[in-house]
Amino acid sequence: MSVLRVPDPADAEVLADLWATNREHLDPWSPERNADFYTVEGQLDLLERRLEAMVQGRGAYFVVLDDDRVVGEINLNDLVRGAFQNAHVGYWLAADVQGRGLMTRAVEEITTHAFDVLRLHRLQAATLAHNERSQAVLRRAGFESFGRAPRYLKIGGQWQDHVLFHRFTPHDV
Repeated sequence: MSVLRVPDPADAEVLADLWATNREHLDPWSPERNADFYTVEGQLDLLERRLEAMVQGRGAYFVVLDDDRVVGEINLNDLVRGAFQNAHVGYWLAADVQGRGLMTRAVEEITTHAFDVLRLHRLQAATLAHNERSQAVLRRAGFESFGRAPRYLKIGGQWQDHVLFHRFTPHDV
Protein backbone atom coordinates (compact mmCIF):
# COMPACT_ATOMS: atom_id res chain seq x y z
CA MET A 1 0.00 0.00 0.00
CA SER A 2 1.33 3.42 -0.97
CA VAL A 3 2.29 5.94 1.69
CA LEU A 4 2.10 8.82 -0.83
CA ARG A 5 -0.62 10.76 -2.57
CA VAL A 6 -0.74 14.03 -4.45
CA PRO A 7 -1.88 16.78 -2.07
CA ASP A 8 -5.25 18.41 -2.39
CA PRO A 9 -6.08 22.01 -1.42
CA ALA A 10 -8.29 20.45 1.27
CA ASP A 11 -5.04 19.30 2.97
CA ALA A 12 -4.10 22.90 3.81
CA GLU A 13 -5.78 22.79 7.22
CA VAL A 14 -4.12 19.52 8.22
CA LEU A 15 -0.71 20.68 6.99
CA ALA A 16 -0.98 24.00 8.83
CA ASP A 17 -1.87 22.13 12.01
CA LEU A 18 0.98 19.64 11.53
CA TRP A 19 3.53 22.41 10.96
CA ALA A 20 2.29 24.35 13.98
CA THR A 21 2.16 21.27 16.23
CA ASN A 22 5.60 20.06 15.09
CA ARG A 23 7.26 23.47 14.85
CA GLU A 24 9.68 22.91 17.73
CA HIS A 25 10.63 19.53 16.24
CA LEU A 26 10.99 20.77 12.62
CA ASP A 27 12.48 24.27 13.01
CA PRO A 28 16.08 23.08 13.67
CA TRP A 29 16.00 21.26 10.29
CA SER A 30 14.16 23.94 8.29
CA PRO A 31 14.78 27.34 6.73
CA GLU A 32 13.31 30.26 8.60
CA ARG A 33 9.68 30.80 7.71
CA ASN A 34 7.33 33.74 8.07
CA ALA A 35 4.26 33.52 10.30
CA ASP A 36 1.93 33.08 7.28
CA PHE A 37 3.56 29.73 6.49
CA TYR A 38 1.94 28.18 9.58
CA THR A 39 -1.59 29.30 8.65
CA VAL A 40 -4.23 27.54 6.57
CA GLU A 41 -4.05 30.38 4.04
CA GLY A 42 -0.25 30.09 3.81
CA GLN A 43 -0.42 26.34 3.28
CA LEU A 44 -3.20 26.72 0.71
CA ASP A 45 -1.09 29.22 -1.25
CA LEU A 46 1.91 26.87 -1.11
CA LEU A 47 -0.20 23.88 -2.22
CA GLU A 48 -1.63 25.82 -5.15
CA ARG A 49 1.86 26.88 -6.27
CA ARG A 50 3.14 23.32 -5.96
CA LEU A 51 0.22 21.85 -7.90
CA GLU A 52 0.85 24.42 -10.67
CA ALA A 53 4.55 23.46 -10.68
CA MET A 54 3.53 19.81 -11.13
CA VAL A 55 1.36 20.73 -14.11
CA GLN A 56 4.31 22.65 -15.59
CA GLY A 57 6.72 19.75 -14.97
CA ARG A 58 8.93 21.67 -12.52
CA GLY A 59 8.46 19.35 -9.54
CA ALA A 60 6.44 16.61 -7.89
CA TYR A 61 4.80 17.01 -4.50
CA PHE A 62 3.21 14.42 -2.25
CA VAL A 63 1.82 14.09 1.25
CA VAL A 64 3.04 11.17 3.35
CA LEU A 65 0.29 9.02 4.83
CA ASP A 66 0.06 6.83 7.91
CA ASP A 67 -2.98 4.78 6.93
CA ASP A 68 -5.16 7.65 5.65
CA ARG A 69 -3.78 10.35 7.96
CA VAL A 70 -1.42 13.01 6.51
CA VAL A 71 1.77 12.98 8.61
CA GLY A 72 4.35 14.71 6.40
CA GLU A 73 5.44 15.70 2.92
CA ILE A 74 8.01 14.65 0.35
CA ASN A 75 8.90 16.59 -2.78
CA LEU A 76 10.96 16.56 -5.93
CA ASN A 77 12.15 20.16 -6.24
CA ASP A 78 14.19 21.97 -8.87
CA LEU A 79 13.36 19.40 -11.53
CA VAL A 80 15.65 20.02 -14.51
CA ARG A 81 15.27 18.37 -17.89
CA GLY A 82 17.68 18.54 -20.84
CA ALA A 83 21.10 17.02 -20.32
CA PHE A 84 20.71 16.94 -16.50
CA GLN A 85 17.40 15.05 -15.89
CA ASN A 86 17.70 15.67 -12.13
CA ALA A 87 15.65 16.73 -9.12
CA HIS A 88 16.28 17.38 -5.44
CA VAL A 89 14.42 15.33 -2.82
CA GLY A 90 13.13 17.10 0.28
CA TYR A 91 10.96 15.72 3.07
CA TRP A 92 9.69 16.05 6.62
CA LEU A 93 7.67 13.87 8.97
CA ALA A 94 5.67 14.57 12.14
CA ALA A 95 7.51 13.69 15.34
CA ASP A 96 4.91 11.21 16.59
CA VAL A 97 5.31 8.83 13.63
CA GLN A 98 9.08 8.78 13.25
CA GLY A 99 11.10 5.61 13.67
CA ARG A 100 8.56 3.36 11.95
CA GLY A 101 9.98 3.29 8.41
CA LEU A 102 7.40 5.63 6.87
CA MET A 103 9.94 8.07 5.46
CA THR A 104 12.12 5.30 4.07
CA ARG A 105 9.05 3.96 2.24
CA ALA A 106 8.17 7.47 1.06
CA VAL A 107 11.70 8.04 -0.31
CA GLU A 108 11.58 4.66 -2.06
CA GLU A 109 8.18 5.48 -3.60
CA ILE A 110 9.15 8.95 -4.80
CA THR A 111 12.37 7.50 -6.24
CA THR A 112 10.34 4.95 -8.20
CA HIS A 113 8.07 7.77 -9.40
CA ALA A 114 11.08 9.87 -10.43
CA PHE A 115 12.73 7.08 -12.38
CA ASP A 116 9.76 5.14 -13.79
CA VAL A 117 7.19 7.90 -14.37
CA LEU A 118 9.20 11.11 -14.77
CA ARG A 119 12.13 9.22 -16.37
CA LEU A 120 14.75 11.22 -14.49
CA HIS A 121 18.38 10.11 -14.56
CA ARG A 122 19.42 11.26 -11.10
CA LEU A 123 18.09 12.37 -7.72
CA GLN A 124 19.96 14.43 -5.17
CA ALA A 125 19.33 15.09 -1.49
CA ALA A 126 21.16 17.11 1.15
CA THR A 127 21.02 16.67 4.91
CA LEU A 128 22.47 18.75 7.69
CA ALA A 129 25.86 17.27 8.52
CA HIS A 130 24.63 16.20 11.98
CA ASN A 131 21.27 14.78 10.81
CA GLU A 132 22.19 11.12 11.04
CA ARG A 133 18.57 9.90 11.04
CA SER A 134 17.86 11.53 7.67
CA GLN A 135 21.14 10.21 6.28
CA ALA A 136 20.13 6.70 7.38
CA VAL A 137 16.78 7.08 5.56
CA LEU A 138 18.56 7.99 2.34
CA ARG A 139 21.06 5.14 2.63
CA ARG A 140 18.25 2.61 3.27
CA ALA A 141 16.56 3.92 0.11
CA GLY A 142 19.67 3.30 -2.00
CA PHE A 143 21.24 6.78 -1.99
CA GLU A 144 25.01 7.20 -1.67
CA SER A 145 26.90 10.08 -0.11
CA PHE A 146 29.11 11.93 -2.58
CA GLY A 147 30.46 14.81 -0.58
CA ARG A 148 30.08 17.57 1.91
CA ALA A 149 28.95 21.09 1.05
CA PRO A 150 30.17 23.78 3.45
CA ARG A 151 27.68 26.51 4.35
CA TYR A 152 25.26 24.98 1.82
CA LEU A 153 21.84 26.10 3.06
CA LYS A 154 20.59 28.62 5.60
CA ILE A 155 18.82 26.42 8.15
CA GLY A 156 17.67 27.59 11.55
CA GLY A 157 18.98 31.06 10.72
CA GLN A 158 22.57 29.90 10.06
CA TRP A 159 24.50 28.81 6.97
CA GLN A 160 25.16 25.15 7.71
CA ASP A 161 27.23 22.34 6.25
CA HIS A 162 25.35 19.52 4.51
CA VAL A 163 26.16 15.99 3.42
CA LEU A 164 25.16 15.42 -0.23
CA PHE A 165 23.55 12.23 -1.52
CA HIS A 166 22.57 10.96 -4.95
CA ARG A 167 20.98 8.00 -6.65
CA PHE A 168 20.91 7.14 -10.35
CA THR A 169 18.18 5.45 -12.34
CA PRO A 170 18.59 1.79 -13.17
CA HIS A 171 17.07 2.58 -16.59
CA ASP A 172 18.88 3.76 -19.66
CA VAL A 173 17.01 7.04 -20.20
